[in-house]
Amino acid sequence: MRFSTRGRYGLLLMIDLAQNSAQGPVSLKSIAERQNLSEHYLEQIVPDLRKNGLVKSIRGAQGGYILNKSPNEINVGDVIRVLEGPIAPVECENQMDEECCANTDFCINREVWVKVRDSITDVVDSISLADLLQGENKEIMEQ
Repeated sequence: MRFSTRGRYGLLLMIDLAQNSAQGPVSLKSIAERQNLSEHYLEQIVPDLRKNGLVKSIRGAQGGYILNKSPNEINVGDVIRVLEGPIAPVECENQMDEECCANTDFCINREVWVKVRDSITDVVDSISLADLLQGENKEIMEQ
């Protein structure tokens, strides 16, 4: 399973907001510069994050974006599901539609895909933005 640039860039955007939250609202331009990403692409991602309650926009001269929840309350899985959709290694294991295939009840492969989906979900849901920041701080302290 591969995550698209949408999911990867969205996660970088969220981490950057968490890192710079003490400064107040953060502009997409500054995030794009720090993370070496396309500002235009970030502009396409942020509405979904806002609509799903992960970020909040602040208008005005000193405006930008802030996290709508604490970094402890936002996990990687939240971001991935908003930007990528359900975590499913194959189409028939889409979490939203358990009955999408006529073979679901007797498919030999189904158990494998359910375990893969559940394992990925467990991992991405167990890592918060705060965890990622702590990992970054640990690496800096070890240098």
